[in-house]
Amino acid sequence: MKESLFVKYTSWLSAIILGVVTKINGGKTELTYLHKSMLTEELSVDLKWSTLTINSTIVAADIVAMDSPLPLKKRDAIGTANGDITKVGMKKKLTEKQLSDIDTLVNKKVENKVIVEKIFNDAISCTMGIYEKMEYVFLSALSTGIALIEDTENVGTGVRIDYGYSDANKFGVVKAWSDVAAKPLDDIQRVIKEARSKGVSLKFMMMDQNTFDNLAANEQVRQYFAFSQNFLGSNIPVPDQDQVNSMLQKRYKLTAVIIDRTVITERDGKREVKTPWATNKVIFLETQKVGRLVYGILAEETRQSKAATYAKAGKYILLKKWSEEEPFSEHTSSQALAIPVIDAVDSIYLLDSEEATASKDTQTDGDTNYLYKTVSYTKASVIAAINLASGKSIAKANNTDATLAKYIDELNEEQVLAFEANIVVSA
Repeated sequence: MKESLFVKYTSWLSAIILGVVTKINGGKTELTYLHKSMLTEELSVDLKWSTLTINSTIVAADIVAMDSPLPLKKRDAIGTANGDITKVGMKKKLTEKQLSDIDTLVNKKVENKVIVEKIFNDAISCTMGIYEKMEYVFLSALSTGIALIEDTENVGTGVRIDYGYSDANKFGVVKAWSDVAAKPLDDIQRVIKEARSKGVSLKFMMMDQNTFDNLAANEQVRQYFAFSQNFLGSNIPVPDQDQVNSMLQKRYKLTAVIIDRTVITERDGKREVKTPWATNKVIFLETQKVGRLVYGILAEETRQSKAATYAKAGKYILLKKWSEEEPFSEHTSSQALAIPVIDAVDSIYLLDSEEATASKDTQTDGDTNYLYKTVSYTKASVIAAINLASGKSIAKANNTDATLAKYIDELNEEQVLAFEANIVVSA
């Protein structure tokens, strides 16, 4: 490692990176970063992260007579998720040919601004690359409850992080939202009612563009939109996002947020456009402040090489510039110890807008069997299992198979596990 070939320009580095970070934090770049607005940065001195989940219900106090004992209330359930902070980074280089091009600009006495831009463009790219990685991890984690961070040193491996989304807060739908017979407002109301029963007031509903398009084009949504607008006529137009939100606010005090974001990744010189938000997943939130970006201090930050030039981008990204003689080149790298952490997962609800498992089986009414995931079960056990899992006596012997399928698809994932454990295969 040799010192940077552009030492006389290094005084520009910190100023340029500060400008980039300022634009990103102020939302003045073309790219928006939800991990910046939805997470709070927090330093971890032991390079570990943890999140505490408290399944809490506010219980009203009792009015008691003087000198009488206080009634004992149930203590909240507490769960934790934790792990090590992962290291992320990237590196770029100026080849001998590119260095010669910069020399040509210097010899032609091109203004310093242009030369500096050429020299430090890699530093900007490396800074943005870390932010892009954090955005990718955060959006994929928020939309599923699970994040996977690839190991840059061991191909095919990675760090899998499960933030512990509760199965009781995960739902499917009665009909896939892409189905013309779907009733997404009923699905949304079911989630809201379940959350409200646990003291959670949902205010935001995040989804990808395709899922929103299915929602807006749905007949039930269009009919309610027409009713809310006093629209006359049968040719109801497909409402846009503002119009859908106006309707959702009136009905549920809910706002739909569309996540239309792609991230470009590169491996072995091949670039790929990826969509971090999981397809068809709808996430319901009580607040848009959902957690922390936990970061640590890199070992190299306290043991900097005298040959290299360093700069900090924000609180946790360390930039480095240096040169090599074989091959002759200028290098720039960025590295960070950082990870998005999602807190309060007990107040996050997930709806899969295309998961209508029971409704997909072809049934034959009038017999004593019921087909579930292509396997035949006794109808009596299916009815009993539905009532057991839901905690309500909703399923009856005279229900059609379609009605039973509706009851099954209305169960959350925790209830589905209970249902599947209690159904009996037909003889």
